[in-house]
Order: sequence, then C-alpha cells, then structure tokens
Amino acid sequence: MPSPAAPLPPQLGESFTCSEALDAGATRRRLRGKDIDTPFRGVRLRPEPQDSSAETETPLARDRAQRRRVLRLARAYRKIMSPSAFFAGTTAAVIWGGPLQHGEDLHVAVRAPARAPRRRGIRAIKISPTLVSVEEFDGLRVSSPASTWAMLARELSVRQLVVLGDAFVRIPRDDRGTPLPHKQLTTPEKLRRAAYAGRRRGSGKLRRALDLIRVGSASPLETEYRIDAEAAGLPEPELDVEIRDGDGRLLGIADAVYRMHRTIVEVEGDHHRTSRRQWNRDIEKHAAYAAAGWEVVRLTSDHIRGTPPSAVSIISAVLLRRGWTPG
Repeated sequence: MPSPAAPLPPQLGESFTCSEALDAGATRRRLRGKDIDTPFRGVRLRPEPQDSSAETETPLARDRAQRRRVLRLARAYRKIMSPSAFFAGTTAAVIWGGPLQHGEDLHVAVRAPARAPRRRGIRAIKISPTLVSVEEFDGLRVSSPASTWAMLARELSVRQLVVLGDAFVRIPRDDRGTPLPHKQLTTPEKLRRAAYAGRRRGSGKLRRALDLIRVGSASPLETEYRIDAEAAGLPEPELDVEIRDGDGRLLGIADAVYRMHRTIVEVEGDHHRTSRRQWNRDIEKHAAYAAAGWEVVRLTSDHIRGTPPSAVSIISAVLLRRGWTPG
C-alpha cells in the first residue's frame, strides 16, 4: 500500500505558485502529487472539498457549484496574472453571479494595445479601452457588470442578453423581503451607456435587448415568461411587487402582478419544490393572496420552456376571464 502524501505546508492557501510552495518547504516531487491540481503552468490548486449536500443535482445547486469552480480557478490564475489583465466575458458574468454556462477556459482580457495572454486554460480577449471599465470583486479584477453584458453581445442572443441584463439590474431582497438597493450590480442606464460606448459586434442586439430589460425579475424563468408574454401582446406586468392586505400588512412579494385584473403570477423554481419550508410558506402566502381578492397562477419551467410552452396561453385565459381586452 502506498504511503500517504506528505501534508502541504500549512501557510499555503487554496491556490499557490510553485515558487511559493518551494519557499515554504514543499518539494518538487510533492508538487507533482496526484492530489494537487495544476490548472495553469506554475500554479497549484488544492482539491475542492466534496459537497455532501443531498441537493446537488438541482439547477440552482449546479449554478452555485459552477460559480465556485470559476472563482477557484480565477483566484488561482490571479497568482500569475498580468497587472494589465482582467477577467471578462462569460467568466466575468459568472463571477458577478450571472445565469450563464461556463466552459473549461477562463476568459481573460486586456485593453488594446496590451498583449493578450497566451496560456493553456485561458481564452484571451483584446478590447478597446473605450468599450470596457474594470472593477474589483473579492480581490479579482473583473470587467464591470455593464461592460460584461455589452461585451457578450457578440456571442449571446437577444433573449440571453435580456436574461443577463435582468439579472444584473435586479435589486435583491433580504430574508425579510426588504430591498437591498446597494447590492444592485448595475442599472439600466449604465447598460445603455455601455451599449452606446462605441462600435462593437452585436450592437444591434444590445439595442433590442435594452428595450426589454426590466428591474424586478428574480430568475431567468421570470424573464423568459415576460419576454414571451410581451411578444404575444399581453399587458406588461409589474415585477417584484409587495402585496398587502387592507390594513397594510405585508402578505408577500409577488413575482409578476397584473394589478388591474387582480392577478398574480408566481414562477416556481426548484427551491420551491425541494424546500419543505419554502413550500409551506408558499401555501400560506397564496392563501392570503386569495383572501385579499387576488387570483394566483403558478408557472413552472415546463409551462415556460416546454414544447410547446403554455405559460402565455394560461395567463391570457385568466386575464380574459377577469376583464382584459386584447389590443
């Protein structure tokens, strides 16, 4: 039986350069151990702890796992990153919490005329200085949310740009439902300025997406429903609405509201299905809505993304029954 690998020097963090490890007393042989990852030449990364949670296969859990992986790789690459470089593209979007799928390579950019990095595991980007602003997230240099959104126009569809834009302009709420405007990543006006900062590929898609982005969507499913509903001619709903009873008591926060027709649309994500606490809260909340005179319609991913999708026809039928006149 092979003997266990010697422990790494305790002063080494999650990621470290080979030089740092050697200076701390590790041997070159130890740095070739199978229990250590080599994401980039000259950098080593400790293995990620295994997630023992039972809920690792839901979309939300997979998104969180992907973001952890990207952040780990970004922190590792930071060890050898040029001072002029920054994370951009899909990597920046995921670092900011955007709902995009990320490939194996990190997207790293420089402002022209600086030389773009050439290294295994890196997708290099060179961009005009007028088309990007850079901010810091957890010690990482990252293209700003607005710049990131505009840079992705070359590879995303209008629908995807709206989903990402909605995610970036959303104002989060805490567990009590209190808005946290200081945690809003960017604003529609900043997106507009980024879209019109200069000539770039996909500028037409950016302009079309700007007309559809709204503050208030809490998930890609909510955004996709709203896009489809607007395209079908339904009235535009209010988003992220505080519903109160006649005495002003807060009953809950509704995803989308057709106030004139006393109709609430709730888009159910996986956390509603897998969390017993959330499930019970939803039942109580929807009962309170009904008692206050609202009709509640619950939509799932199958309703919104099914083949064919049925969400628009479901809501249209409810609105017609409650007095809506198309056109």
